[in-house]
Amino acid sequence: MATEDKNRATAAAILPLVGGAANVASIAHCMTRLRLGLHDRSLVDDEGLKALPAVMGVVEDDMYQIVLGPGTVARVTPEFEQLVEEEREAAPTPVAVSAVSSDDLAAQGAAIKAQQKAKNATPFKLFLRKIANIFVPLIPALIGCGIIAGLNGLLVNLEWLPAVTPALAAMASGFMALIAVFVGYNTAKEFGGTPILGGAVAAIIVFPGVANIDAFGQTLSPGQGGVLGALGAAVLAVYVEKWCRRWVPEALDVLVTPTLTVLISGLVTIFGLMFVAGEISSAIGTFADWLLSNGGAGAGFVLGGLFLPLVMLGLHQALIPIHTTLIEQQGYTVLLPILAMAGAGQVGAAMAVYFRLPRNESIRRTIKSALPAGLLGVGEPLIYGVSLPLGRPFITACVGGAFGGGFVGLFNQLGDTVGSTAIGPSGWALFPLLDGNHGLGSTIAIYAGGLLVGYVAGFLATYFFGFSKDLLTEFNVSQEPAPSTIAATGGTTPSTTPPATGGPDTPDPGPDPAKAPAGV
Repeated sequence: MATEDKNRATAAAILPLVGGAANVASIAHCMTRLRLGLHDRSLVDDEGLKALPAVMGVVEDDMYQIVLGPGTVARVTPEFEQLVEEEREAAPTPVAVSAVSSDDLAAQGAAIKAQQKAKNATPFKLFLRKIANIFVPLIPALIGCGIIAGLNGLLVNLEWLPAVTPALAAMASGFMALIAVFVGYNTAKEFGGTPILGGAVAAIIVFPGVANIDAFGQTLSPGQGGVLGALGAAVLAVYVEKWCRRWVPEALDVLVTPTLTVLISGLVTIFGLMFVAGEISSAIGTFADWLLSNGGAGAGFVLGGLFLPLVMLGLHQALIPIHTTLIEQQGYTVLLPILAMAGAGQVGAAMAVYFRLPRNESIRRTIKSALPAGLLGVGEPLIYGVSLPLGRPFITACVGGAFGGGFVGLFNQLGDTVGSTAIGPSGWALFPLLDGNHGLGSTIAIYAGGLLVGYVAGFLATYFFGFSKDLLTEFNVSQEPAPSTIAATGGTTPSTTPPATGGPDTPDPGPDPAKAPAGV
């Protein structure tokens, strides 16, 4: 009960600081963030939100994002939704609506919104955000089924509980066998179509009966094209449906539109998309294997070093369908353990900052409170509260990630494949999801070695090269930060609440890092 009261208290504290229920247009959450669509951005009290003990920071993007951390956000969001509903029922015409209806205030809000969209909403980033919104809701199922698959594999290898392992195999494989349907459903929903029609068209891909159909001179196989085929089929279904809505008379719409949508999209899927998407999926798997087999150390070094900047730019979202395709084809993705090394470099860099700034109790408190989450693969508090505002430590954290990625990539090159059966976690949280080609013990040892290399490399790079003399002079102080220093560290005071944005000289954090296929 105490936990429920705490979550409701957090929701109650957040609501007035975002302008009340009347200012909330939509509510959602990802793995770590409460994501709000707002009518008027100017009504939000950023500093008040950052000062709340439960809030790790805020991030500007297409939606306003409040970082609460894994587990917490899933419990606070329903309480927040209930409070919004209660406030709206109590005041059908909230005061905030009349304020927003003012011409001046509406113009101000529109200007702020346009400015934020112009900064972050490039066509490419908007497309990647849509792709991420399709796959991110699938991550909990991927994690759960991945852990069950790992447990089942362990029991099979040990020859324990033979009567139970078939049931575990069914639980682990059922979702992956039908993942195309879920992708099709979410794709249609994201692109503005009827979700169930997207799922219906995507279901054709996994239907066993397609094995009786020939296309492009070969017999189709159930699942051919996988998630990429489902993605293309559902997008096509959305466009066909929208075309039908424009031209089909309203009296016939309920009969004609769904029929034509499934018929046209289904024929194109069977006699085109399944073959093309299947070839692309095979090429992705072949290229990933070739890359790590022939240049694993170098590829791992580059991927591990660039992942944090990719997250900052929002380009990491392009990797989500690739991860899912590899899991669907091979049972695990070989890219995720390498990319997870970016989080190890971040942890090492944060520990170096802790020792280099012995007099700055504010930053040291932030590191102590955020380090456990960082070890478990949730790197947002360390990134936005420590390394990114300081500047150089963010770069040296990338160096640590590069060396960790190079270590894991080297063993892939030597024939010891290290993969993850699901996307989402990283750091220590990835251990239950590890899989490989040379036994679980070898896979765990290589991944643990990569984490250790990332920690050490990030620490050494930051300790010796992460601070200029001016930076040390400014931040290694025993008194509380001055106002200018507070601004440079995102508004943090000596509490356990790290900021989510840096000072005026800090790179813009870009789109949502919480959609990363791996926590950083």
